[in-house]
Amino acid sequence: MVASAMPLAAKVPLEDPLIHLRCSTVLEYRRGRTIYSREQPSASVYLVIAGKVKVTRYSAAGQEVVLDIYQADDFFGEAALLGVCPSSEEATAFEDSRLMAWTGPEIESLASRQPRLAIALLQVLARRNVDLTSRVESLAVDNIKRRVARTLIRLSERMGTPSQDGSVQMIPFTHELLSQYVGTSREVVTLHMNQFRKLGFLRYSRRGMTVCRDAFQEWMLQNQ
Repeated sequence: MVASAMPLAAKVPLEDPLIHLRCSTVLEYRRGRTIYSREQPSASVYLVIAGKVKVTRYSAAGQEVVLDIYQADDFFGEAALLGVCPSSEEATAFEDSRLMAWTGPEIESLASRQPRLAIALLQVLARRNVDLTSRVESLAVDNIKRRVARTLIRLSERMGTPSQDGSVQMIPFTHELLSQYVGTSREVVTLHMNQFRKLGFLRYSRRGMTVCRDAFQEWMLQNQ
């Protein structure tokens, strides 16, 4: 007798934390302005209303690592829920941005009265943990060229605008920023970006970036 396959777990519907959070004062930051830093740590959880925010951490050797770029409807600064922001973490407005912020105790008070908010925030943190786990796995098993490709695919999925020809339009990202995200030098990123451009997977200038995501994904499958 052939054993029947185990049924797949049903996909859990995601809660929207914005339904349960009351509005706070809107904070505005010009591009390049520091939101919190190693010298001025934050005690708040932030929500991006408009614009984009870059969150980084610094290694013991002083090397800057980009954790992520957050955009509208994304939360960041969740370490404030533990009562303290990591001393190595900084957040900077990547574009002109508008934010809302809640302190850790405010979130705790709201969540105690609205259990669905607590579930929504847990889901946000779980999704983020899955994403970070994937990045750590890539650091362990992928060579740098594949890590650059994965980064471009991920950023295009999160921040890109699909075109009719199947490509994805994105804002420009400097090679320096990509190197801080991937974990290598700017020169190495430039080398691989030029190779991808010659293959026709990528077009970029100071005004924007075009990513041929399907071509990248096919290349990833062929170069495992």
